[in-house]
Amino acid sequence: MKLVFLPHNGVDIDQYILLTIYPIVAFFAIAILSKKLRLDDAFRYLFQAISCILFAVFYMILIPRGGAQGLVIILILFGILLFFVARKQKISPNDNAQ
Repeated sequence: MKLVFLPHNGVDIDQYILLTIYPIVAFFAIAILSKKLRLDDAFRYLFQAISCILFAVFYMILIPRGGAQGLVIILILFGILLFFVARKQKISPNDNAQ
Protein backbone atom coordinates (compact mmCIF):
# COMPACT_ATOMS: atom_id res chain seq x y z
CA MET A 1 0.00 0.00 0.00
CA LYS A 2 1.40 3.36 -1.05
CA LEU A 3 0.90 6.41 1.16
CA VAL A 4 -0.15 9.62 -0.54
CA PHE A 5 0.73 12.87 1.15
CA LEU A 6 -1.40 15.88 0.33
CA PRO A 7 0.37 19.22 0.07
CA HIS A 8 -0.31 21.77 2.78
CA ASN A 9 -0.11 25.47 2.06
CA GLY A 10 0.60 26.49 5.66
CA VAL A 11 -2.85 27.87 6.48
CA ASP A 12 -5.57 25.81 8.15
CA ILE A 13 -9.26 26.46 7.47
CA ASP A 14 -9.81 28.15 10.84
CA GLN A 15 -6.87 30.47 10.20
CA TYR A 16 -8.17 31.21 6.72
CA ILE A 17 -11.57 32.17 8.13
CA LEU A 18 -9.85 34.54 10.56
CA LEU A 19 -7.77 35.99 7.72
CA THR A 20 -11.05 36.68 5.94
CA ILE A 21 -12.73 38.23 8.98
CA TYR A 22 -9.95 40.73 9.80
CA PRO A 23 -10.39 42.87 6.63
CA ILE A 24 -14.19 42.74 7.08
CA VAL A 25 -13.89 44.10 10.61
CA ALA A 26 -11.57 46.88 9.44
CA PHE A 27 -13.90 47.67 6.53
CA PHE A 28 -16.94 48.09 8.79
CA ALA A 29 -14.95 49.91 11.47
CA ILE A 30 -13.89 52.49 8.89
CA ALA A 31 -17.51 52.87 7.76
CA ILE A 32 -18.76 53.36 11.34
CA LEU A 33 -15.99 55.81 12.24
CA SER A 34 -16.53 57.82 9.07
CA LYS A 35 -20.24 58.16 9.87
CA LYS A 36 -19.50 59.22 13.45
CA LEU A 37 -16.88 61.73 12.29
CA ARG A 38 -19.15 62.84 9.40
CA LEU A 39 -16.49 62.32 6.76
CA ASP A 40 -17.25 62.67 3.09
CA ASP A 41 -18.17 59.42 1.32
CA ALA A 42 -15.21 59.78 -1.02
CA PHE A 43 -12.80 59.74 1.94
CA ARG A 44 -14.59 56.74 3.44
CA TYR A 45 -14.19 54.79 0.20
CA LEU A 46 -10.58 55.93 -0.08
CA PHE A 47 -9.73 54.73 3.45
CA GLN A 48 -11.53 51.43 2.84
CA ALA A 49 -9.59 50.94 -0.41
CA ILE A 50 -6.29 51.65 1.34
CA SER A 51 -7.13 49.16 4.08
CA CYS A 52 -7.96 46.47 1.51
CA ILE A 53 -4.68 47.04 -0.33
CA LEU A 54 -2.70 47.04 2.93
CA PHE A 55 -4.27 43.78 4.08
CA ALA A 56 -3.46 42.26 0.68
CA VAL A 57 0.18 43.36 0.91
CA PHE A 58 0.53 42.10 4.49
CA TYR A 59 -1.04 38.76 3.60
CA MET A 60 1.20 38.39 0.54
CA ILE A 61 4.30 39.03 2.65
CA LEU A 62 3.41 37.34 5.94
CA ILE A 63 1.43 34.21 4.98
CA PRO A 64 3.80 31.31 4.20
CA ARG A 65 3.80 29.35 0.94
CA GLY A 66 1.11 31.42 -0.72
CA GLY A 67 -1.60 30.25 1.65
CA ALA A 68 -3.74 33.33 1.08
CA GLN A 69 -3.12 34.11 -2.58
CA GLY A 70 -6.81 33.88 -3.50
CA LEU A 71 -7.72 36.24 -0.69
CA VAL A 72 -4.94 38.61 -1.75
CA ILE A 73 -6.31 38.76 -5.30
CA ILE A 74 -9.84 39.46 -4.07
CA LEU A 75 -8.65 42.19 -1.68
CA ILE A 76 -6.59 43.90 -4.39
CA LEU A 77 -9.51 43.81 -6.84
CA PHE A 78 -11.90 45.14 -4.20
CA GLY A 79 -9.41 47.88 -3.28
CA ILE A 80 -9.10 48.96 -6.91
CA LEU A 81 -12.89 48.98 -7.24
CA LEU A 82 -13.16 51.17 -4.13
CA PHE A 83 -10.60 53.61 -5.58
CA PHE A 84 -12.82 54.00 -8.65
CA VAL A 85 -15.92 54.47 -6.48
CA ALA A 86 -14.10 57.09 -4.38
CA ARG A 87 -13.04 58.92 -7.54
CA LYS A 88 -16.60 58.88 -8.90
CA GLN A 89 -17.95 60.09 -5.56
CA LYS A 90 -15.41 62.93 -5.48
CA ILE A 91 -16.25 64.02 -9.03
CA SER A 92 -20.04 63.89 -8.66
CA PRO A 93 -21.06 63.56 -5.01
CA ASN A 94 -24.79 64.17 -5.56
CA ASP A 95 -25.40 61.27 -7.97
CA ASN A 96 -26.90 58.24 -6.24
CA ALA A 97 -26.49 54.92 -8.03
CA GLN A 98 -29.72 52.93 -8.23
